[in-house]
Amino acid sequence: MSRFFTAGDSSSESSSSDEEELYSDQEAEEESEADSEEKSEEEEEDEDGKDSSSSSDEGGKRGVSKFLRDQESSEESEDEDKVTVVKSAKDKRLEELEGVVKLIENAEKINDWSSILTEFDKLNRQVVKITEKVPKSFVKTISDLEDFMNDTIAKQKVSTKKMNATNARGLNAMKQRIKRSNREHATEIEKYRADKEEYMMSEEEEEAVLVEKVKKPRTVYVDGDVGDDEGFSTVGRGGKTLQYTPESILKHLRSIIESRGKKNTDRAEQIRIMEKLLEVATTPYQTIRILLTQISTRFDMTTGSSANYMPQDQWKMAEQEYGRLLEMLEENYNMVVVENAEEWEDDEKLPQPTAGERLKIPGSIVSIAERLDDELTRSLQHIDPHTAEYIERLTDEQALYTNILRGLLYIESLRKDEKLEIPQDGANRMVMRRLEHIYFKPAQVISILENTAWKAIPPQLDSEITPRGADKDTAALVQTLSTYLFRNSADIIRARAYLCQVYYFALHDQYYKARDMLLMSHLQETIGNFNINTQILFNRTLVQVGLCAFRANLVYESQNTLQEICGSGRQKELLAQGVMIQRYSQVTPEQERLERQRQLPFHMHINLELLECVYLTCSMLLEIPLLAQTGSSPDIKKRVISKTYRRLLEFHERQIFTGPPENTRDHVMQASKALAAGEWKKAANFINSIKIWDLMADSDKIKKKLSEQIQEEGLRTYLFTYAPFYDTLAVGTLASMFELPERKVAAVVSKMISHEELAAALDQVNSAIIFRKGVELSRLQSLALTLSDKASGLIEANERTLEQRTQGTANAFERQGGQGGRGARGGRGGRGGQRGDRGGSRTRGGQQFGGGALGGAIKA
Repeated sequence: MSRFFTAGDSSSESSSSDEEELYSDQEAEEESEADSEEKSEEEEEDEDGKDSSSSSDEGGKRGVSKFLRDQESSEESEDEDKVTVVKSAKDKRLEELEGVVKLIENAEKINDWSSILTEFDKLNRQVVKITEKVPKSFVKTISDLEDFMNDTIAKQKVSTKKMNATNARGLNAMKQRIKRSNREHATEIEKYRADKEEYMMSEEEEEAVLVEKVKKPRTVYVDGDVGDDEGFSTVGRGGKTLQYTPESILKHLRSIIESRGKKNTDRAEQIRIMEKLLEVATTPYQTIRILLTQISTRFDMTTGSSANYMPQDQWKMAEQEYGRLLEMLEENYNMVVVENAEEWEDDEKLPQPTAGERLKIPGSIVSIAERLDDELTRSLQHIDPHTAEYIERLTDEQALYTNILRGLLYIESLRKDEKLEIPQDGANRMVMRRLEHIYFKPAQVISILENTAWKAIPPQLDSEITPRGADKDTAALVQTLSTYLFRNSADIIRARAYLCQVYYFALHDQYYKARDMLLMSHLQETIGNFNINTQILFNRTLVQVGLCAFRANLVYESQNTLQEICGSGRQKELLAQGVMIQRYSQVTPEQERLERQRQLPFHMHINLELLECVYLTCSMLLEIPLLAQTGSSPDIKKRVISKTYRRLLEFHERQIFTGPPENTRDHVMQASKALAAGEWKKAANFINSIKIWDLMADSDKIKKKLSEQIQEEGLRTYLFTYAPFYDTLAVGTLASMFELPERKVAAVVSKMISHEELAAALDQVNSAIIFRKGVELSRLQSLALTLSDKASGLIEANERTLEQRTQGTANAFERQGGQGGRGARGGRGGRGGQRGDRGGSRTRGGQQFGGGALGGAIKA
């Protein structure tokens, strides 16, 4: 039977007097739990069901008749006449205190410090409610507890068996809290320890007062329809009504904080509760505490959930609450939010700052700003960049940058107060976040971002690092922020600040300054010791320096800088602009998840097609003359500048039919083929027709410089290819052929002669080039030299392999006769003699090897 139908039923006359006293005591308790009330009423229902021998009047009542029963029945009047023992509020608190003390004593017996810590906190909260003298039982408990704790610590130091992690944490926390608590009651504790028995005997006991039982109000059900929802209130767990008053704010906040991290916690409901608490908050302290907890709870909504990023509406609410929090802290100078503050444990009264001191509230302004920044980045990672939603989300960066700047101003103001002892790390992190929002942007965008942020900040606030009225030059801003981090930070933050400044200089065409800073930092030697995000920033900076060199028409420097990134074929992965899933890679799902988290938002990407175009163009301008030089002079050692470019060129030459170029790579390959054939105009047209150049600033200027560079490299290629067929060649002929001034042609030829690339002399009187004929080798001689070089390389590789496998076995292959195999090769003219001498001197090292069958064939 439901308890709803038996709520008004009285206990039967046949119930025992013990049960009547028990139930009357339970009804008299004002602070009893709703669950115990349910249990008592259900027990009354069972007793009533068992008692079938009562009077005939009661036996006839069933069903709806219980609702119609008169409230002033005879049985109720009899109950009202009864007298029972009702204890005062003070006695109830003392009983609760005794109950907690017993729980602590039981926990001591089993050495459960986690339970002791929980009950000790409850004990302190209950003592605060007792307005009179502190109970002596409380003094006895905390004194004995401190002694027991000291004994436990002493035993733990000499014991081989260690506590489990939960007990150890409880013991450490207990050590701090009991010292703080006993300091407040030091006088009473000294009296107790002086004479424990005398101290406890002097305690006076109060007798319970007999009073009449107060009639418990009953719920009267009224027939009829209810017109509105007036009179209804929110009911929490256990059936208790939730009341949002200024006095209950700290209790609600404590319950919310304690439920963080637990399963089945409704965080949306917690946020609604805090929004109502914010409406009834009357003091700045309450508002600040609510805002700190509310922002943390909003962040918890995405932690551990299936959502990849924080919803935009929740992020905007958190950002607005963060701005309001900073505004409250700026208005209330006597309150500060710092990380090393102690938690206020008294939920009944608000803390009052002492004169001349500022009230410390636990929290972190820096961590909230960093989390907002990370959540915005995470959302930009998951939103499709080709939609309007991405652009709309990107507009939130301005509000975030304003709050970062405002948070930095607040941290600067805290650091002025030496009593607070604010560490330097907080300011460094805020400056780094500010720098990371501007280093990759053009100067015009940075100016708009800065001006809008300063307009939103109250005029009385100013910064010592970057004053409001300072020069608006963006280069000076980046320089100031970077210099501040150089002086006050170390390791990763300093390295990142250095790379951000180099990136900014390279982006704004200050190549030599960026190059010198990068070389002086020596980061290329130690970058492997930093975390992956810093390595990604180093790769981005290196690529930007290479692009800057290309814009400055420094082809060799550009190709040399981009070689390490573009030559690997993993540009996407190295620049964090995409995940390359290889077919046979051993990447775990966790590693893949971390790799995706490190990806940069789309608006920070470097155009990979432009990067490839620049790299291949520079490789073409260096490789084509080199190929022509090695082709005309077989005795010159072959050198490869770009293996990637050579591989693409060989693949293109193997194709039987090549149609019109379709992409950037095809344009460069066909331009290379035309340049090698001496058709420089055709090569220039192929290069200039690439549409990707339009993405660069001053694209017409860049195309003009490329055409001039192609003319010069075409001249060099022509001279390398056809020099053996000329005795003399007029400078004017070359000038008309490549449409260059004669002065320019003479300069190029002089440079080739000085670098010993061209065996010729420049006749300035007749304006002609006189070629010197060297020893011309026949085709057979050239092939013989090639075979000799390859055989020599094979022998050296053979020896290296053998040395690796026979380490520690000296003289294992020593032959009688002393000379090794390589020394016996000295009979082949001058070159062979030199190699024989080198081989003969090498035999004294202990390992001598004749080269196997191939060595024997060569010796024969």
